[in-house]
Amino acid sequence: MSDTAITANWEDLIRFYAEAGVDSALHDAPVDRFAEAAALAAAQPKRVAQPDTTMRNNAAAPAGNAQQAPRQNPALPANQQQRAQQAPIAAQASIAPEVLLEEARKLASSADNLDMLQQAMAGFDGCRLKFTAKNICFADGSANADLMVIGDTPGRDDDLEGVPFSGPAGHMLERILAAINLKREQAYLANTLPWRPPGNRPATPLEIDLCRPFLNRQIELVAPKVIVALGDPAAKALTGSREPIYKLRGNWHSLTTAGAQTVAIMPSLHPDYLLRTPAQKRFAWEDWLMVKMRLEGIEV
Repeated sequence: MSDTAITANWEDLIRFYAEAGVDSALHDAPVDRFAEAAALAAAQPKRVAQPDTTMRNNAAAPAGNAQQAPRQNPALPANQQQRAQQAPIAAQASIAPEVLLEEARKLASSADNLDMLQQAMAGFDGCRLKFTAKNICFADGSANADLMVIGDTPGRDDDLEGVPFSGPAGHMLERILAAINLKREQAYLANTLPWRPPGNRPATPLEIDLCRPFLNRQIELVAPKVIVALGDPAAKALTGSREPIYKLRGNWHSLTTAGAQTVAIMPSLHPDYLLRTPAQKRFAWEDWLMVKMRLEGIEV
């Protein structure tokens, strides 16, 4: 087998792992878990059955001890903690989506600045993703930026850091911004959803709808001149189109906010995609050149 074929097989395998939600490799070599379990069971000392003296002990116990508290189950605190974590999810599941959406709208519209908006978003329990994500990824960069970059959902590195566009995707974005003479700190970075879906699965339409009022208010408060929507989900959410990203990219779209602000939108390819398919960088470069010219006041 040629080196090219071997490389292609490895790339297919890694791509399969990424799509399946695998975050990292635990071992370089395969491990026989069944053999481990058998060895562990063999090492455990054998238990000798004991006669059940419960009834005899109860009969012999003094009357004053009849109300003695039962023995505590060591696993009970963990179970109680798990039930406490699941309670908000179960409670929200019984509420109609229309009610949750109206709550999100009220919370978002009541925020007069970005700090208040972040607090309102963090206090919103209507989206179940909040209870499975490690951190909320609200934003990064300058709130006074002319350029706002919006991705789809937080990735693994974003979720761990609580910062949008962290890890390799963030480094790629920083190189792209540097190519148009901008630093990361000169742009405002956000996502369509602030919480990472479990296993990096795609967000559901309901999850997108519940978080949309916060994104709309975020755009209003930042008031950028240009928005770059990175990736298929972000491009569709912000343009309202059902066309795939390869048809949306390279063409200007516009978004009108509730405050009658009109913002130019350029859909483009996500840095994660560019890392997997470097040959597509030339198309992304065309998009970003158009963004650079629009920021400089040149209509293209």
